Order: sequence, then C-alpha cells, then structure tokens
Amino acid sequence: MHHFLSFPTGSSGLGSSGLRRAAAGAAALLLACGPLVACSQDPGGGASGVPAYDPGAAASARASESAAAAQASASAAASAEAAGVVTAESLSTDRYQVTSIPEDLDELQTEVLRAFVHYDQVTWNIWFTRTGVENAQPLMTTEAYQRLTNGLEELGDGHTDGTVRVSVEAVTVLAYMQAQVVICGDQSDLISYDEDGNDISNPETLQGRYGTVIAMVYEDGVWKESDEATLTVNECVV
Repeated sequence: MHHFLSFPTGSSGLGSSGLRRAAAGAAALLLACGPLVACSQDPGGGASGVPAYDPGAAASARASESAAAAQASASAAASAEAAGVVTAESLSTDRYQVTSIPEDLDELQTEVLRAFVHYDQVTWNIWFTRTGVENAQPLMTTEAYQRLTNGLEELGDGHTDGTVRVSVEAVTVLAYMQAQVVICGDQSDLISYDEDGNDISNPETLQGRYGTVIAMVYEDGVWKESDEATLTVNECVV
C-alpha cells in the first residue's frame, strides 16, 4: 500500500528550477577484426597470419561506427515517440537530460510522468533565463505558482548556465487524484550569474544531487505540481 508523503511547512513547491534549493562497465576484448578495429594484411606476409593494426583505418572505422550508432539511436527515439512510447531520450532537451525512467509504467503513470517532465522543463527554463514565469502558471496549483513568483522576485535578474540531469525513480498514482514523482536531480553542472554577470553560485544549495519527491494533483483536467520536498542531498545517483 502506498502512503502519501506529508510535505513540511515551508517546502517551496518552486519546481526543479533550483529555486527550491537556493560508469561501470567491462571492455570486451576483440579477437578478430570488427567494426571498431580496422585491419590490413601484414605486408610482410608473416607466418603467423595475424593482420597488422592500421591506426588510420581504425580511427575512420570508429568515426563511422559512432555516426551510425547516433543515427540509429535518434531513429529509434523518433519511432518510439511516434508510436506513443515514452523514453528517457524522447523526454530530454539540450539543457534538461532525462537519464532514466521507471519501466512498465501504465497509461495513467505515463500521463503523470509527461506532465511532471513538462512542468519541470518549463520551470528550469525560467531558472535559466529568469523570464517566462507566466508559462508555469497552467502547470502548478495557485499556491505553488505564488511561491514560484515570490521566489523569482527575491532572486532578481540574471541567468544560469549548464545542464541539469534527472533520473525519474518512481511514479506513483494515489487516491483522490493525487500522484507522486520521485527523482534524483544532478545540478553539479550549473553556474548561476547575477544581472552583472558575476558568478553567484552557492555549491551548498545549487551544485549538488538532490533526491526529491514532487506532489502532483489532477486539477482543471490536467496534472499540476502542488508541492515538493527534498529527501536527500548528494546521496542519490543519476
């Protein structure tokens, strides 16, 4: 049975705009000439019969393989989106990268996930540019939107550079048209500037990894962000 987390008084509900909080792998050994290892025959015709390694050909092969992989990945993402399948890649933008989403989400969970990511991207863009706050109004409850506008007024003009990376760990639909989304947001790449271009980043409140639970409510025919709370700092993994 899922229990709805209570949100402490003073939780900002400001969205993952950052306002709320002022590769392991084994390398395979290729024993034969494959797509990543281009070979040419030993001009000396050695008795071993082992082909000589050609660095230039190998580099060319790696470039071709990389381009083919990128094209295949983009094609797969486009096909998935066209079929209505949500993937981490299809939800990502240049400055908002979704690294993972839960598997086997049902239709309602997917609807909540889409609504959360859209809200999150809009509020992050406000944080990046300090403009367009009105774009968040349809995506938040009245109380949450008021907290957002208040926070922006306190923050003042400026901008933020960098990319945020988000791992969506859980999407839970609860009773009474409520839902929760649990994420890990990596903000370590972000740099905040004031209106004069001075770096005002605070590593203790900006450049960290934040485990966060976001409350969503179904209101006016759409899922909206209503509140959120930080669960962990620099403990979750993106």
